[in-house]
Amino acid sequence: MKFLKKIAFALVIFACTQCSNDFLEKAPLDTINTSNYPTNAEELITLVNGAYQPMQRPKLYNLRMWTSDIMAGNSIVGAGGGSDGIETQDMSNFVTTTDNAGVLDIWRGPWPGILMSNIVLKVAPDLAIDKNIKNRSLGEAHFLRAHYYFVLVRYFGDLPLITAPQSSDDDLFPVRVSKDLIYQQIIADLEKAAELLPNKSEYSGSDIGRANKGAALGELAEVYLTLGNNWQKVVDLTTQIEGLGFNLNLNYGDNFNPSTENSRESLFEVQYEGDGGYSFWSDENQASWASTFMGPRGSNFVGGGYGWNQPTQEFVDSYEPNDNRKDVTVLYEGSPSFDGKAYSASYSYTGYNVRKFLIPLSVSPSYDNNPLNFPILRFSDILLMKAEALNELGQTALAEAPLNRVRKRAGLADIATGLSQANFREAVLRERRMEFAFEGQRWFDLIRVNKGKYGLDFLHSIGKTNAIQKHLLFPIPQIEIDKNPKLTQNPGY
Repeated sequence: MKFLKKIAFALVIFACTQCSNDFLEKAPLDTINTSNYPTNAEELITLVNGAYQPMQRPKLYNLRMWTSDIMAGNSIVGAGGGSDGIETQDMSNFVTTTDNAGVLDIWRGPWPGILMSNIVLKVAPDLAIDKNIKNRSLGEAHFLRAHYYFVLVRYFGDLPLITAPQSSDDDLFPVRVSKDLIYQQIIADLEKAAELLPNKSEYSGSDIGRANKGAALGELAEVYLTLGNNWQKVVDLTTQIEGLGFNLNLNYGDNFNPSTENSRESLFEVQYEGDGGYSFWSDENQASWASTFMGPRGSNFVGGGYGWNQPTQEFVDSYEPNDNRKDVTVLYEGSPSFDGKAYSASYSYTGYNVRKFLIPLSVSPSYDNNPLNFPILRFSDILLMKAEALNELGQTALAEAPLNRVRKRAGLADIATGLSQANFREAVLRERRMEFAFEGQRWFDLIRVNKGKYGLDFLHSIGKTNAIQKHLLFPIPQIEIDKNPKLTQNPGY
C-alpha cells in the first residue's frame, strides 16, 4: 500500500500568481487559512503527503515531464494526428509562444508543492510530537521544495524565490531572482534533507516510497552535475550513495513493473495507485497516465491507447546490437509479443511505440487504473553521474567501471579502453540516452552540457534546425506576467 493513497488534502488558501489555477480561483485570495495548520503528528503527515501529490499530476510527471523526450528528439507526439497535442507539437518544433498551454502547465505544476512544503517547514518545528516524525517531515519538505524548484529552474531560469507561506502582509507580486540564488536554496534544502531523512531501508509498509537520504544525496549530485562546477562533489556524493545499499536490478525491465516498484534500484519515484477513488482527469487522480497515453492506438494492448510519444527512427537506430533495453523500451514490428499480441508498425506514424510504461489489460483492465510508478532517480543514474564526473576530472580510466556496470546489465560489452575525455563524455551521454529513454531525462542532458551547445548541435543534426539559444529556456507564460507585472520575460520571447 502506498502512502499517497492516504492523502487527505490540506485546505489551504494561498494568494500567488505562481500557483495552479485551482488555487487561483478560490477565495479569499489574500489570506492563509491558519485554522487548517496541523496540530498533531497525524495532521502533519497528512500535510506532508499533500506536498508529494503535485508530482502525480499531468502538469508534472503524469504528462509534461515525459513529453520533454518529444522536445528532445527521441520521439514525436503521434497521438491522433492533426491538432492533437498541438501544444506539445509546438514545443518540440521550437515554435513555442508565451501562451503555450504545456508551458503554462509546467510553470504552474510545482508551486502548490512548494506551498505545502513551506507550510510544513513553518509549523513543524513548533509541534510537540515524536522527534522522528518531526525530523522526517522536515526532511521531506526540504527535499520536495528543492525538487520542485529544480524542475522550475532548469525550464525557466530565474524564478521568484518563496520560502515561507505568503499572507496579505507579504508582497504578493514577487520578482524573479537569479538562478544562482535558486540553486543555492536548492543545495541548502537538499543538504538539510540528507541530514534529516532516514535511509530507504528504514521505511516499511505504507511509508515505502517516501523521500529518503539516498534520494536527497542523489538529487544533490544531479544538481552539481547540472551546474558542472564541482565534479569532485558529484564523485563524493555518488560514492556515499553506493554505501547505502542501493544496487542495479538484475533485469532492466523490473524498473517498469508494478510488482517490483520501489526496488533496490529506486532512489525515488512518483507513487501511483490503480484505484485512487478520483476522476482520472482530476488533479486528485492517483492513477498513472503513462500506459493510457503511450499505448498504441487501435491495438487493444492497454486501457486507452492514445498513441502518444512515438519513438523516431533515429532513436531506434541508436541502440547498439544486443542491447536488451530495446525490447523493454520500444515496440517494433518483430519485437517480442506484448501480452501475447503481436505489434504492427501500422499502429504508429513512425512504426514504433514506447513499451516500457505499458501495463496490459490483464493487469490494468481499463484506461483509468494504471498503478505503475514513474521513476525520477535510479541507481543507474548514480553510476552514470559518477562516470561522467570522474571523466571530467581527467580520471577516465577510473570512470570506465561505473559505466560498464550499466552496460553489463544491458547485455553490452565494456566500453573501449583508452578513449579520449571527449569521446568518453559522448559515450556516457549516449548511455544516458538509452538507459533513461522516455523518463524525462534527455532534455535536461541536452541543455546542461557545454551550456546547451551539445543540445543545439544534436537537435540540428536531426533536422530541428530552428532550435536556437533562446529555446534552452521556456518563456514565462504571458498570463502570469499579466497577473504579476513584476515578472520579466526570458530573452527572445
